[in-house]
Amino acid sequence: MIVARIDEDELTAEDFVKLLKLNGTFDNLIEDVVIDKLTVHVAKKHNITVSNEEIQERVDQIRRIKGLHRAKDTLEFLDDMGVSVDEFAGWITETLYKEKMIAEINKDEAVEDYFTLNSPKFDSIDVSHIVVDSEGKAKELLSLLKEEPDCFAEMAKEHSLDMETKDKGGFIGKVLRGSLQNEVEAKVFNASAGDLLGPFPTPDGLLFEIFKVNVKNPAKLDAATAKEIRKMIYQEWLESRAQEHKIEVL
Repeated sequence: MIVARIDEDELTAEDFVKLLKLNGTFDNLIEDVVIDKLTVHVAKKHNITVSNEEIQERVDQIRRIKGLHRAKDTLEFLDDMGVSVDEFAGWITETLYKEKMIAEINKDEAVEDYFTLNSPKFDSIDVSHIVVDSEGKAKELLSLLKEEPDCFAEMAKEHSLDMETKDKGGFIGKVLRGSLQNEVEAKVFNASAGDLLGPFPTPDGLLFEIFKVNVKNPAKLDAATAKEIRKMIYQEWLESRAQEHKIEVL
């Protein structure tokens, strides 16, 4: 099967797969496909159903989005992609199976239970940092900051080596548990708002960081946290299902 042509040069489906493997994107792509297929497979075993009416409703929705107002337009659209009507309907059906399975896994009750059992995981803090190239310089800055804590942003702009945060006065933003090195995280999450901490060596030991805790945010089941929990529940569900089925990537 030819997927592309440049003058006389042709790219076949086999060539395409080899290129994906060579540039390192094949594994992520195939993992996403396998995850979708596994979810659909389990949905069918759990007697989740998809009606013809639901399929037609989704088809109509896609046609509206794509501007395919006539049946002829839709057929030409599918023909351009080399996809048959049956294959298109099959893809929509599997998409609906996946959505229904995920919705079943992520019911509000499941999200609430997960939050109750794991609430400390969703504590967060707003932090800023300054990154420098020696422990001595870090200690010197920390000493100055303890005398003038309001100068943190100014010092970050002047001295920090982190190009992503220095122009924002060292502001990193919201950080969840598990995002920082263990030693740093334990101290930062136990600190109070306004505390200065450090210096801490970076994992490679080449740089040193000073942290300032701006705001502490106790865990709260808001929309953002619920969204994160749903991802976690689905990931844990996938890991459990993967143990129950034989999955081979050839």
